[in-house]
Order: sequence, then structure tokens, then C-alpha cells
Amino acid sequence: MAKYLVIVESPAKVKTIKKFLGANYEVAASNGHVRDLPKSQLGIDVEGDYEPKYITIRGKGEILAGLRREVKKAEKIYLATDPDREGEAISWHLMEALKLSGKKVYRITFNEITKNAVKESLKHAREINMDLVNAQQTRRMLDRMVGYRISPLLWEKVKRGLSAGRVQSVALRIICDRENEIDAFIPEEYWTLEASFRVPGEKKPLTAKYYGEGDRKKNLKSAEEVEAVKRACQNVPFHVAEVKRGERVRKAPLPFTTSTLQQEASRVLNFSTQKTMRLAQQLYEGVDIKGNGTVGVITYLRTDSVRVSEEAEAMAKAYIGAHYGKEYGGEGNVKKGGQKIQDAHEAIRPTNLELTPMELKESLSRDQFRLYQLIWKRFVASRMASARYETMSLKIDGGGQRFTVAAGKRIFDGFLSVYNEEEEEKAENNTLARGVDENMELSLNALQGEQHFTQPPAHYTEATLVRTLEELGIGRPSTYAPTITTILARRYVTKENRNLYVTELGEVVNDMMKKAFPSIVDVNFTANLEALLDGVSEGTVEWKTIISNFYPDLDAAVKKAEKDLAEVKIGDEESDENCELCGRRMVIKYGPHGRFLACPGFPECRNTKPYYEKTGVSCPKCGGDIVEKKTQKGRRYYGCIHYPECDFMVWQRPSAEKCPLCGSMMLQKGGKLVCANEGCGYVMEKTEKKQA
Repeated sequence: MAKYLVIVESPAKVKTIKKFLGANYEVAASNGHVRDLPKSQLGIDVEGDYEPKYITIRGKGEILAGLRREVKKAEKIYLATDPDREGEAISWHLMEALKLSGKKVYRITFNEITKNAVKESLKHAREINMDLVNAQQTRRMLDRMVGYRISPLLWEKVKRGLSAGRVQSVALRIICDRENEIDAFIPEEYWTLEASFRVPGEKKPLTAKYYGEGDRKKNLKSAEEVEAVKRACQNVPFHVAEVKRGERVRKAPLPFTTSTLQQEASRVLNFSTQKTMRLAQQLYEGVDIKGNGTVGVITYLRTDSVRVSEEAEAMAKAYIGAHYGKEYGGEGNVKKGGQKIQDAHEAIRPTNLELTPMELKESLSRDQFRLYQLIWKRFVASRMASARYETMSLKIDGGGQRFTVAAGKRIFDGFLSVYNEEEEEKAENNTLARGVDENMELSLNALQGEQHFTQPPAHYTEATLVRTLEELGIGRPSTYAPTITTILARRYVTKENRNLYVTELGEVVNDMMKKAFPSIVDVNFTANLEALLDGVSEGTVEWKTIISNFYPDLDAAVKKAEKDLAEVKIGDEESDENCELCGRRMVIKYGPHGRFLACPGFPECRNTKPYYEKTGVSCPKCGGDIVEKKTQKGRRYYGCIHYPECDFMVWQRPSAEKCPLCGSMMLQKGGKLVCANEGCGYVMEKTEKKQA
């Protein structure tokens, strides 16, 4: 009979860990959390000392009963839930639910599911760390307070199935702020000018970019300025004013953290954050490898540390030396200062470098293979030498104008032999012109100017939103994917071609949150809360102090909003359309996907149809009304009411004003009107109607 019981979270780990530990150990799974705050109420004693009230999660009774039977048989119990704050909290909940107080109970953690790691963890068994438990409890309670106090208020005031969340509301605001920047952006014209020079003794011409007048850099903003430079360069001698030759290095990348893995998997593999985490979980928990059984092939997937263990360093050094050569070995890149990170476990890396992607290809699904290959290559590259480049820069002067050249050639590939974290560098127009010396005379072949327009800030993608949340200190590795999944599922945000766009629903929620709960959606406030939670996990901040300071302010804000937001309660606005079935004047209703027209005679008359808000502008193609519409995913645009017969559409709201230069339609962007004809570029103020 087994003497010892090991309790893990996931059933997927049971068979693997049992195989590692042998007959004296029984391994059982809790299937994640076993206790939580009740769904039917707040579950926190806000009138007393803010003590949480936990209950057994519905459906977990049988699992707990089975665990109790195993506990009775065991001499020692090892709680082996995941090695993070949430895992620590689950172990504590198991202690309470299984009434393990007084028994021989130990907490063990392992960063990878391998035989050595699991056996080693038993040698370092410890007590449950209540500081980590309290940090997780505090996060859960803060999220519950925001969700349970604000969501019903939004539901009541806006009459829709809305919800608010402590982190998701900040993420939504960040996306909304970017959308406002994009809408208000006015493109500005600029030009680039390239010169082609003939070098004595060289067949290939040398291409240089315009810099300015001597040492003074000059940005070309119009065709007239370009022509002026061209005139200044006609029939004048050019010479090489300066030659600089040198060497630069490109350092190896850092190994993956949760955030950087999500970003790179999005960029390279087009995986959503949710998909990346699901696949990484499978690789961590274990895959069935021919000849080896079930083995975890990567380390724990929720981490913001880039630390690597000494054993992993030694493994990488030996592998790189054997397969690439000693000159490819590096010291390993070191993360520079910045925000504090949780260093409880390592960066995400393979558990065994000898299990190469090609070795495992037959044992993994296509997507598992692609993610594992990304992790494997990134880790190997992170322990390799820098790539080295020979560089050359030139300054070419003539007629008071200066042109510059920058060229480079890779002389040692280093980590690039395994992994290139950036998109392939564009091929240089110029090879290293080794025959060029200072004061050498050059002949001007041609000058080529090109018009450009400045681009607005890019829409957020899942990857860039994760990077922004991490940079601002909002959320933690375990929260990025659920946060994005939630705002997409609520239809506050929609995703098209990787880009995230705010829907009408998202705008309404964000506006109300900013008005009624400015601190909840304040980036700095939320980041400061994360820092306080870190303090709890380190034992320097009392967890109930955070809760007792947070809740009264939230309670006051909710009560104020209940009073102040009463005036913005949306009633049934009457439209100018009559019901085709009964003749009543139809009203505007709000549903989960936005506004629609409904007959006020419900339930006798159930007629409904789409609602389109008229802009008061006529379609330039057919003369019909231009109305506000939404894509299937909820993104707003403006199109002709006669669609599909007429396919006219624009993304910005059209104005009744016409462009005084070309007669085209004007579009509203921030406080200005911009000509829809990009080639025209005319801009006027909405009120003063003057050209910018």
C-alpha cells in the first residue's frame, strides 16, 4: 500500500508523476480550485474585518471525497500544485477543505515535470507560504469587489448584460485611448530623397540618403523643398567628407517569459494569447514521447523571470559546444534594470535540449511542434554568442547639401545560426564600399524624390497589448490571456486581421467607467495595486490593509454613481420609422450586439429590424443616405443605406462640408475635417473652417 499521497492540480500530470515516484506514492488530482467565493453573493465580510467566505465549488464534492479517502491511508501528504501564487492558494484551500491541520503535510514545487525535478522537490519540502496565499486572496477579493459592485450598476443603467473587471476595464481603456489617437490623427506630408553616386573604379553605384544642409539635419516636407535641393546639387562637385568603419554586435535575445512568448507566438505563428497558453500548458504537463513515455518538455509557463538555473546553463553550454562549436558559446544575455520581477522560477525553456524539435515532431501535434520549436530555438540562442557586423558610414557633401550612407556586413552569425527574433533585415542597397576614402571625388548620377505621409499609431494587437500591460505593470503573467479573452467575449473589442478594434458596446462601457470610476480605470492606480500585491507576497504589506483601504472608496463611488448616473439611463428612444405590421412608431432598443428597432406593441407585435443612425450626408455614388453601421464583429463604419446595390463606405464619420480644393467629401477626425481624397490632403478646423 502506498505510504505517501501527492496531490497535483491537473489529471494530466497524475500518470507521469506516479511513474517517476514509484509504488510508495499515490498521486491524485484536485482538478484546479476546490473552493471559491460564492457566486450568489459578494462573499466578503465588508461590515466586519473583510474576511472572505469560501464554499466548495459546485461539482467538486466527489473529488474532495475521493481525496479524503486517500488522505486517511497516507502517512504523509505532499501538496504539489503549480509553483505560483495561485498554486500556493490552491494548496492552502486543499488544506482547509480536507481538514489536514495536524497531519504531516508538506508543500512541494517543481518548475518542470521531469524525474529529476520531481524527486528533487521532495528533498526541499516546506510549509505553505501564507504570504503568497494572501497575495492571491487579495487579488481575488479585489476582482470580486469590482465585478460584483460595478457590473450590476452598468446592467441597470445601460440595460445590457455588461460586466466590469479590475484589469479588463484598464485594458479596455488603453485600447479606447489608442482608437481616439487614431481617429484624431491628421496625416502630414514628407519626402525622402535618394542620390546615386558613381565611385571611381566601382561598377555598382553608391546610393545615399539626403541628410540636410551640412551638419544641420533637414526634413523635407514638400515637393518644392525637394526641387530646391535638386537645384542646389546640379553641376556641383561632390566629395566624401567622412568615412567611419567599425564593428557592431547584435546581442542574443533573452529566453522567453510568459509575455514575450505570447508576443512572439503571435508575430511568428499568428497564435492568440489563449491558444499559446493552452499549447504551452500541454507541453509543460507532458506529451507521450516514443521510447520515453509521458514527459514534460518545457518548464513552467507562467513566469516573468529570465533567470536560468545552473544546471540548464551547463546543459546549454555542452549542447552548443558539441553541435555548433565553442566559439558559438556565449555568456547569456542579462536583463537590465526596470520594474521588479517575480523570480520564483525560471524563464520558459526546454527541459532537455537533446529532445530537439525534429526528435519530437512525430510525438507532437502541428501547433505543439511549432510552439516547442520556437521555445527550443529561443533558449539555445539566448545562451549563444552575439552576432558581429562590419560597418561603414559615409558623409557625402556637395553644393552645401549632405547625403549619408550606412552599410553593414555580417562577419559572424552567432545566435542567428539558430534564431532570428526580428523579421529578416532588409537587404542593404550598398555593400561595404571598401575602396571609398575621405576626400574622394564622386560623380552624381541621379536624384530620386519620393512622397510619403505620416501614419497614425498602429491599432493594438493581442501581442502589443500584452507588451503594453507588462510595461505599465498591469496584471501578471497568468492574467494577460484571460483579460484579452474576456474583453473579446464580452464584445467590447473585436479582432480583425490581428488588430483589436473597440465596438460601440466597448465605448459605452469605457465612457461610463471613466465618468463614474476614474480610479478603477486609471493605469497608475492599477499598477500601484500590483506593486502592493507584490508587497503582500514578500510579507512587507498586510493584505487586509489593502482591502480595507480599497473597499470604502469603491462603495462610495458606486453609491454616487447610482445617484449621478440616473440621468443617463437609456430609455426607449422613438425613431422616425413606422412598424410595417401594425403602424406604430418604432423605438430604439439596446441588445448585446448594439441598437436595433423594435415595435413598442410587444408582445402583441414582435417586429424588429436593424437600426441605422443617419449622418445627414448623401452618398457620393448614388445619393442615398449614409448611415452608421457595424461589421459582423462590431466595428463601426459608415456606408450607403442602399447596400448591396451601392457599396460606398468609409471608416470616419462623413461631414456635409465639401472640400474647397477638389470637391470631395470631408471626414471628421478629432476636431478637424480632412479631405477623403488622400491625394488632396486639405484640412480645416470644424468650427473656423480654415486650412491647417
